Amino acid sequence: MIFRLSPWRIVFDKRPPSRLTRAFSSPYTTLPLNIPVEEETLPHYRPEEYYPVNIGDVYQARYQITGKLGYGAYSTSWLCRDLQNDKYKVLKMTKSLPKHPTETDRELRIYEHLARVKSTNPGQSLIRELYDSFDVEGPVGKHRCLILQPMDITLLDMMSLKKRPFDLPLLKMTTQRLLMALDFLHTDANVTHADIKMDSLMLSLEDSTMLADFAEAEVRDPSPRKKVDSSRTIYKSRRFRPPGEGRYGLPILCDFGEARIGKIHESCPFVQPHVYRAPEVIFEMPWGSAIDIWNLACLIWDVFEGDHLFADIFDSRGGHDPFKHLALMVALIGPPPSEFVKRSETTEQCFDSSGRPLDWVAHEEAAIPSISLEDREDRLTGEEKELFLQFIRSMLKWLPEDRKTPRLLLEDPWLHE
Repeated sequence: MIFRLSPWRIVFDKRPPSRLTRAFSSPYTTLPLNIPVEEETLPHYRPEEYYPVNIGDVYQARYQITGKLGYGAYSTSWLCRDLQNDKYKVLKMTKSLPKHPTETDRELRIYEHLARVKSTNPGQSLIRELYDSFDVEGPVGKHRCLILQPMDITLLDMMSLKKRPFDLPLLKMTTQRLLMALDFLHTDANVTHADIKMDSLMLSLEDSTMLADFAEAEVRDPSPRKKVDSSRTIYKSRRFRPPGEGRYGLPILCDFGEARIGKIHESCPFVQPHVYRAPEVIFEMPWGSAIDIWNLACLIWDVFEGDHLFADIFDSRGGHDPFKHLALMVALIGPPPSEFVKRSETTEQCFDSSGRPLDWVAHEEAAIPSISLEDREDRLTGEEKELFLQFIRSMLKWLPEDRKTPRLLLEDPWLHE
């Protein structure tokens, strides 16, 4: 293990220097070059697509990087200090993809669209805020930067702390907030999120001192890093400390990189995580906002039960097996109606094309399992279990138009029991 000294970069402005703008040096851990770190571990990683952000960098003569928060397939996230008002924000630095610009530009377009929506819908306040945006030039092209509202941990982080962290009151409150956010998106903004998962739901930050403490911790005990070459350093992400008195905030809907504007969209097999994928997406049919409702039902199940509703849907190589996925759907909610089967020629690969009560004709490795929603649900009993399963079933419908809207779901008896 090698330790080196890292100079904290000095920021010059007209105000007296704050505690984070002074020159500072502390030892940091240098990671081995031959072991992949963070974004380097992702499939199809290409270093030139990621902008070489360094802790201490200042962008737009305003946003100073204080530490790394995380990474993903299309971006890295950093806590930064806004030198104009001395407040902390999040800088999301997207990859540069000159051949596929829509994948990195989509989130900004969604935010610009949402900003134009005139609405009094309370769900609008449950969307993560965007404060600013700009571009920087990298080795292969431009990188879009989004300045976002700081948030605490994701629901995925919560699940890693405890397998079943949600009791019924917390589950119902979370569900109500997500439905309110979706009601705003679907009804007022005409937007489909298309990627609702545990790490796109984050808890609001109730203890603002956590941000300054994060920045101070980075100065005092710098994150381990790997200096790849003279222009690129890969940092390990740092977590916020737990909030004072366990004051975790409320869930907020984030990450609009896959969101779409409009009622109907042509088939796209890449929206939604595999385990949350709606049947019309699997069959590459046109789809709309109802895919979010299917997605939400699966997510609610997962966070409450501590396991995926549709888990055994992958082949021996880890790839998505649509036959196994559809077999599980048939087992849990019954076969699709003839109207659904008629909407795509590809359904004939799996179901009897006559449209009558359908015989399963998929390959033998995807036999319909002997299992039901009642069997899978093991936390509830009596009327509470009956109402919960009724609520879930109202979202898990083969026909998109049969799924309840967010506004109708907000009136469901289970949420008010």
